[in-house]
Amino acid sequence: MERVITGFHEDEMGDYVAELSCGHNQHVRHRPPFQLRAWVLNDATRQDRVGAALECPLCDRAELPDAVVPAGALERFDDQTMPAGLRHQHRLGAGTWGRLVVDEGELELSTHGSVTFTTRLGPGACRAIPPELDHDIAPVGAVRFSLELLRVERAPAIASVDLEGADEGGDAACWVHLICPECGAFGEGVHVSGCGLA
Repeated sequence: MERVITGFHEDEMGDYVAELSCGHNQHVRHRPPFQLRAWVLNDATRQDRVGAALECPLCDRAELPDAVVPAGALERFDDQTMPAGLRHQHRLGAGTWGRLVVDEGELELSTHGSVTFTTRLGPGACRAIPPELDHDIAPVGAVRFSLELLRVERAPAIASVDLEGADEGGDAACWVHLICPECGAFGEGVHVSGCGLA
């Protein structure tokens, strides 16, 4: 999946890392003759690449990035209470990840577009859903599950952070009211093409 470069930072070895809109990071080294990216060595040409697209193999594998924070937890659903919009092809907005957790029974998750797969998730399964990836969720009989929404939020670069004993703080918010009941899109003003509520 292609993702937009939102910025750059240097790692501890002095190599440049592209920060992607999905929350993942990707090294962009210039090491001739195998890696030819002379543009990364100059501040101006590097900044010219902000907004350009870069393939993200971590999104292809649906690996949740470190640069996400909870955007609220949805109520638990079952095969009877699950919104109809989740059963139809829909997508999460830019910068929003989903984490699907199955408590009981089975769900079938299908993705469409540049990354296409269908997988069956059983009890205890946890699956990340990347932003802007068309997908649908179908119960396989009786099921109980939850969907946690996460947003990309990059912290300022800090040399080292000791999180031992850190206070998590804050209250979980319920964001279920932001899911369109018809198309399943998340976010105000964001609807799948053809949605009657758009």
